[in-house]
Amino acid sequence: MTPARPHLPVLYHQVIRYLQPRPGGRYVDGTLGAGGHAYGILKASAPDGLLLGLDVDPQALALAQEYLSPFGERAILREASYTTLAEQLRVLGWSSVEGIVLDLGLSSMQLDTPERGFSFQKDAPLDMRFSPRTPQTAADLVNTLPEADLADIIYRYGEERRSRRVARAIVAARPIRTTRQLAEVVARVTHSGRPGVHPATRTFQALRIAVNQELVNIETVLPQAIAALNPGGRLAVISFHSLEDRIVKHYFRQESRDCICPPRQPVCTCGHTAQVRVLTRKPVVAQAKEIEQNPRARSARLRVVEKLSANPARVLQNKG
Repeated sequence: MTPARPHLPVLYHQVIRYLQPRPGGRYVDGTLGAGGHAYGILKASAPDGLLLGLDVDPQALALAQEYLSPFGERAILREASYTTLAEQLRVLGWSSVEGIVLDLGLSSMQLDTPERGFSFQKDAPLDMRFSPRTPQTAADLVNTLPEADLADIIYRYGEERRSRRVARAIVAARPIRTTRQLAEVVARVTHSGRPGVHPATRTFQALRIAVNQELVNIETVLPQAIAALNPGGRLAVISFHSLEDRIVKHYFRQESRDCICPPRQPVCTCGHTAQVRVLTRKPVVAQAKEIEQNPRARSARLRVVEKLSANPARVLQNKG
C-alpha cells in the first residue's frame, strides 16, 4: 500500500521534464524534504534507476523514508548536507550521475511546524535551524550579536533598508526568546512596503539564512554538482528569493562561457572552458493554477543547465 502522498513540491512537472529521468540512471535530490521530487524521479527511471536523497532535517527524512518505501533499495537516503555531495557520491562508489535537483531554502513542512521557529504566525521558540546539529539558533544570534553585526545580517540577507533601526530595537528589547516577541519588536519600527506582508518577513528571512549559512552552502554545492554530472547530465535548481537566484544565475552563466577574462583584456589568460549549456535563458516560473494551489510557488524560480562533453586542452588565443 503506497503511503499517503504529500502535496506536490514546487515546479514538480517542470523539474521532471527537464531532468528527463530514464531507466538505469543515477540521480541526486540534494534537498529531499518529504520526497516529492524524488518520487517523480524514481517513478520515471523505473525499473532500475537509483536516487540518492540528502537532507539535514531528520523529520523530513522520516517522512521521505515512508513515502519512498515502495521503491525499496532504489532510494538511498542520507542525513547529510548537500554541501557534502562529492563525499556522499564517493562513499556510494558513484563516479557520476545523470541528474541533480536542488530545491533551496525553507520547505512548506518546516514552515508549517510551529515549534521549528520559522514562522511568526504562532508563538514558538526562536530556533530556525534546518538541522538540530546546527550549533547556533536564531535566538543565539538575536541575543548575542553586536548591534552592527545584527544590522549587517538583516540588511545583507533580508534586504531590509531599515536594518539599523530594526537591530537597534532588537538589542533594546533583549532577551528575545520567541517568534512572536521578535515579530512584535520588528513591527513597531518598520513596515513591509507590500500589502499583506508582515513587517518582520525580511528580518526572519535574514536570520534563517544566517543560522543555516544558506548562501555559503549554495556557493559550495554548485561546483560539486556540475563536476558530478555525466556529459548530457542536468542540474536543476529552484530558488525562492533574489539572493539565491542571483548566485545560481551568475554561476551558471560563468560556467557556460569559454573565457571569463575581463571584457577589455585583448588576450585570454584565464584558461577557463565552458562546462555547461544553459537550458533556461529565463527562469521557469509557476503557472497561475499551481500558485493558486500552493502560494509558495509564486516566488519559485527554476534554472537548469546541461553538462557538456569534456573539452580538449585549448591554447591561449586572441579574444578579438
